[in-house]
Amino acid sequence: MTFQVPPNCDLTLGLTCTDKTVPGRTEWAVTPDERFANPAGLVQGGFLAAIMDSAMGASAVTVQRERRVSVSNTGMRVSFVRPVRPGDALRCVATVLKSGRSVAFVEARLHDATGTLVATASSAYVIKARE
Repeated sequence: MTFQVPPNCDLTLGLTCTDKTVPGRTEWAVTPDERFANPAGLVQGGFLAAIMDSAMGASAVTVQRERRVSVSNTGMRVSFVRPVRPGDALRCVATVLKSGRSVAFVEARLHDATGTLVATASSAYVIKARE
């Protein structure tokens, strides 16, 4: 299996990693456009969840350092705190809370350009060695 960097999902979402210097912590930037708006004109919650899922998965991989792994989300809890409009610049920080060789517990916080919290997520990721 070939792995593309950045992965197609991040390219589709318009997600850019802005910092991954600390193992287990990644920062991301994205500005959703009208393609991701719901009928009310707000950014659809599934799009915001996808941003946080990608960010948390990447953090779960970086904490493994030199170990080549793939991760799978086992279930995610998302809380939407404030509405997001197309064109709002967003910043996501995902942090591994605890990780072992087979499971990582991760959280994400999504903020707008003013630093206001707009959504949070938490999940566990199953970690598997890649060949």
